[in-house]
Amino acid sequence: MNITGFNQTDGCLPYVCSERSVSTAVYVLLYICAAAVVLLTVFGNLLIIISVCHFKQLHTPTNMLILSLAVSDFLVGSFVMPMLLIWTIESCWIFKRVYCIFFLLTSYFFTSTSIYSIALIAADRYFALSNPFIYTESVSVNTMCVVVLCSWFILLVYILALLYFNIPVVKLLMCPGDCFLLLDEIWSLVDLVVTFVFPFTVIIVLYVLIFIIAKKHATAIRELNAQTRTQTSGNTSESVSERKAARAVTTLIFVFMACLFPYFVYTLLGDSVAFESLQDVTIFLYINSAINPVVYALFYPWFRKCVKLTLTLQILKTDSALMNVLS
Repeated sequence: MNITGFNQTDGCLPYVCSERSVSTAVYVLLYICAAAVVLLTVFGNLLIIISVCHFKQLHTPTNMLILSLAVSDFLVGSFVMPMLLIWTIESCWIFKRVYCIFFLLTSYFFTSTSIYSIALIAADRYFALSNPFIYTESVSVNTMCVVVLCSWFILLVYILALLYFNIPVVKLLMCPGDCFLLLDEIWSLVDLVVTFVFPFTVIIVLYVLIFIIAKKHATAIRELNAQTRTQTSGNTSESVSERKAARAVTTLIFVFMACLFPYFVYTLLGDSVAFESLQDVTIFLYINSAINPVVYALFYPWFRKCVKLTLTLQILKTDSALMNVLS
């Protein structure tokens, strides 16, 4: 594909969509890999959505946050990743300008909702452990749904403001071949704090506190088991549970940090970063949406059981929503 053009009157720079520099086999392989990533993201998160929505046993406040995360990642895989991967493979934005605005809006919004869903999960777990009685009495499924909807609305308002004050609309509509948003220094700092520093700090601090509380609870249980002479079996089950919980939390935090940190570092550097490098770390950012279902599959038995029931079509049976998926 070779597209060239130049419009001197509107200030557009010359643009060129050059012929692909790789062989046809590599070109096809790239699209196959891109399709595999998109399908993993879409169907992996769709399985989470079906599981939480269908099985009554999973209708808990915490799982409403997991549902929010899965919906965000599902939308990333459906609307953002296909255009981004095609753009990267073709080395040129081949879609119409209206899709560029749609791409910028959805990419910023769905990524932000995904990040804040993880932060809300951390806050939910801390509140449940630190104040279990108050949590049980005050936090319901409906309450958590309101919290999720409010967070999505606030983030939507923020993203609209971000795009409104930073998109050069005329140039965006008149200059084919490109679709990117370079923030000025102030907005880069604001976006870094709002979409990375603040939620990541919340996640780290709260999970540290969660580990401290869980350690105290485990110590108290071991002491109680020792007094009732059931220390051996109690310690074994508790130690296994602690290791599984620590492994799951550590993996989630590591994946979150590994996928998001490079993008925000490059964003903060601004014009000093090559555009191709920024595209690479952007893809790495969205890979997080594909990895989350894999993490659930590895560390959460209820998800594996729900996937089995869904793929074998057992969820179509009468009263399948009442099946026990937690045992």
